[in-house]
Amino acid sequence: MLDYASFPDQRQALIKDHLQQTGRVVCVQLAKELNVSEHTIRRDLQELANQGVCKKVYGGAVINAQNDGSLVQRMVLNSDRKQLLAKACIPYFKEHAFIFIDSGSTNLAIASMIPHDLTLTVVTHTPAIAIALQSHQQCDVILLGGKISKQQGAAIGSCSLKQLQTMHFDLAVLGACAIDAEVGVSAFDVEDAQFKHAIVKQSNNVLIAVTEEKLSSVARHKVTALDAISVLVTDAKKNDIKLAEFKDTELELVCTSE
Repeated sequence: MLDYASFPDQRQALIKDHLQQTGRVVCVQLAKELNVSEHTIRRDLQELANQGVCKKVYGGAVINAQNDGSLVQRMVLNSDRKQLLAKACIPYFKEHAFIFIDSGSTNLAIASMIPHDLTLTVVTHTPAIAIALQSHQQCDVILLGGKISKQQGAAIGSCSLKQLQTMHFDLAVLGACAIDAEVGVSAFDVEDAQFKHAIVKQSNNVLIAVTEEKLSSVARHKVTALDAISVLVTDAKKNDIKLAEFKDTELELVCTSE
């Protein structure tokens, strides 16, 4: 049996593997499993945090989310999975609702799947989403203006933020770079995080749809705590270990995979 106390590289590799599988590690559990002190584990987590692998949180660490690039780049990734997520979100779109759809490739898939006979008003700051809705005769579209961020493919500056703050939504479909039961929702870009936070404040209900990789992960800038989210739709399997902590919350959890 390997003496992990004497081999820090192997110990940290094992911790990294745990993070990749579960998204989160706890110091006490790792110390028992590897037969080392909690101080040693905390030192390992600090080293992994310095490498950009994880973010230290109280009692352990959460894996850092991976940035998949601009909206244009993300549109071609996991398209089949995003279509399944989109289909599961459509029942939450009610007749005559006033809805905000945030930027994101999954949210673009959701907008494209809205039934053509559903009467809605959709507000977005993402030109690609506005274009996707142009063929929906029963859907009025309001496109917020401003400078377009190439990363988000959306207007996230002060101009669009001021327009957003004059509106109150029945439902917001929020994009999420990362989501964790303890840390909440987070984003890679500070302006994007601030804009998403404003969306949450202006909405009665908030829905997030994410692929399994984004669960139990954290990005640099916090958007909101988990208790501000109404519905979480994911393609993680119901017995996925990453879902365990979300099941203990009050949000409605929808899994598209068996």
